[in-house]
Amino acid sequence: MGSSGAERAAERLLLAALCSVCQALQDGMLFPTESPSREVKDVSGLWIFRADESPERSRGFEQQWYKSPLAETGPVIDMPVPSSYNDITQDAQIRDFIGWVWYEKDVWVPARWIQDRGTRIVLRVGSAHYYSVLWVNGVKVTEHVGGHLPFEADISGVLRQTSGNQCRITIAVNNTLTLETLPPGTIQYMTDRSRYPAGYFVQNTNFDFFNYAGIHRPVLLYTTPKAHIDDITVETTFSDNIGLVSFNVSVLGSSKAAVKVTLSAQDGRCVASADGSRGVLKVTDVNLWWPYLMHENPAYLYSMEVQATAEDGQTDVYTLPVGIRTVKVTSTQFLINNKPFYFHGVNKHEDADIRGKGFDWPLVVKDFNLMKWMGANSFRTSHYPYAEEILQMADRHGIVIIDECPGVGIKDIRSFGNVSLAHHLTFMEELVRRDKNHPSVVMWSVANEPASEMPPAGFYFKELVSHTRSLDSSRPVTYITASNYARDLGAPYVDVICVNSYFSWYQDPGHTELIGLQLNTQFDNWYGKYQKPIIQSEYGADAVPGLHSDPPMMFTEEYQKTVLQNYHNVFDQKRKEFVIGELIWNFADFMTSQSIIRVVGNKKGIFTRQRQPKAGAFLLRERYWRIANETGNTLFKL
Repeated sequence: MGSSGAERAAERLLLAALCSVCQALQDGMLFPTESPSREVKDVSGLWIFRADESPERSRGFEQQWYKSPLAETGPVIDMPVPSSYNDITQDAQIRDFIGWVWYEKDVWVPARWIQDRGTRIVLRVGSAHYYSVLWVNGVKVTEHVGGHLPFEADISGVLRQTSGNQCRITIAVNNTLTLETLPPGTIQYMTDRSRYPAGYFVQNTNFDFFNYAGIHRPVLLYTTPKAHIDDITVETTFSDNIGLVSFNVSVLGSSKAAVKVTLSAQDGRCVASADGSRGVLKVTDVNLWWPYLMHENPAYLYSMEVQATAEDGQTDVYTLPVGIRTVKVTSTQFLINNKPFYFHGVNKHEDADIRGKGFDWPLVVKDFNLMKWMGANSFRTSHYPYAEEILQMADRHGIVIIDECPGVGIKDIRSFGNVSLAHHLTFMEELVRRDKNHPSVVMWSVANEPASEMPPAGFYFKELVSHTRSLDSSRPVTYITASNYARDLGAPYVDVICVNSYFSWYQDPGHTELIGLQLNTQFDNWYGKYQKPIIQSEYGADAVPGLHSDPPMMFTEEYQKTVLQNYHNVFDQKRKEFVIGELIWNFADFMTSQSIIRVVGNKKGIFTRQRQPKAGAFLLRERYWRIANETGNTLFKL
């Protein structure tokens, strides 16, 4: 095909996507970055903190703690942000606290921000778990339902109505989970007065990780011009050597802003430009975004600079990294850039000593180094969206992501009701809005191990998957199942079957000789019924580091290794047919609630919680590098 034919073919490919991009745009959630028109001030660090320990957890609102400095309301303690509050103190009541907690910090806002009335001042919280209310100088500015995603408020008016540059930020956070939250839970009051005091209650959940709470990601102040770029949506495709980037820019504060979009290569050369808020950029001799270990030049990112100039001449500038790649699914394959991609990766948790789920750059960089060391090309954000900075790292390193919402533990039939579904749909809208432009994100996961055999599940997941596709037609949609293949009511609607199974652990514990038969049966049953590609989205066994036994016994490193080897034997057969991936559970040990089946957390990690390797890590390293050399476009070395 000649160059003109390639251009026409690529444009036809992109036309439908461009239309869907234009329809999906709503209020944006661009990651705050500095530019000639924008400034960012990180107000994370040391905050003061108080838990509302009143019986109804309502004293803070009744006494309006937000109207005066928090220290004037009663005892306060220091609390680092970002972090979970649970493991910071020596107080077991704080570790296990359920209800409202209060954060406060005084910050200074630059005088020029306040004096320039053409400047918007925005306060953004990266995430707080679970329900948050935000005040500035005693004035409520926003509230947000749901952990794991950012929320923000324009606080320009509040700051300009108060004297001085001081800004008192108060955030109340409630980690209570109900049947309608994601994840769901229930509050159980214990009424037996011979065993429990009056008012005693517990939080019940159906997930196997600790319900860490607090302000988990950075808190930022940032500025934009009054007329500003609110959102950008890009979708990409290619034909032969021509890449196409469709874009749609939303500008607020000006109805006639002039928009200019420029795409630059990594060496700074302008490779394409266009005027207008909508359009298509054509890139000749395109460098595609390839996953790690799939190409000798992975993770190529262009830089797309967007300029929006308002009628008064004020210009807003925002720069977005862009990776040009395609994703497609057939009945037996997952294709990235039209080439078969095999997921050999991990499941993770945002979890570490002391900080809990709090964002921590050293930990993030260490984890990416470990994943690349072991030859992992992918991970799933089990069981909730991870920090935006983690997705940016994945974009830069070529690590493929299955992006999962916190629909974990949906086991009660009451959690399939209309209120729950509406919240679930809204959460997917927020998730897609935040993560839609990341080339590393190749698939959306709308839930993990729901009770998908219950009668309401069919309608629930039909609506959920359909809505997610309407938000983003460029990526497949799945959910993670552990149900019986014949009774799973949501499987007909997904694009990829993702199955969790723990043969010889939760089923037939100790009997590793059964893994081969049971796993083969699992794969044949699922594929025979649905004719869709399959990912083994979880498998594994607990291993207490340093515990050994020969012959292998449960909880030893040898047993974990034996379980993995038996699974791998079947994977090697089935990946020649319709199995497209394997994700070990888990990358690292992580904390759970206390129970008789957990000894200070879940020990299924191939690394300890402190990121030290167990025997299974070396086994997977050898395997993943071998698979990379079998399936990649070039030869890689350990």
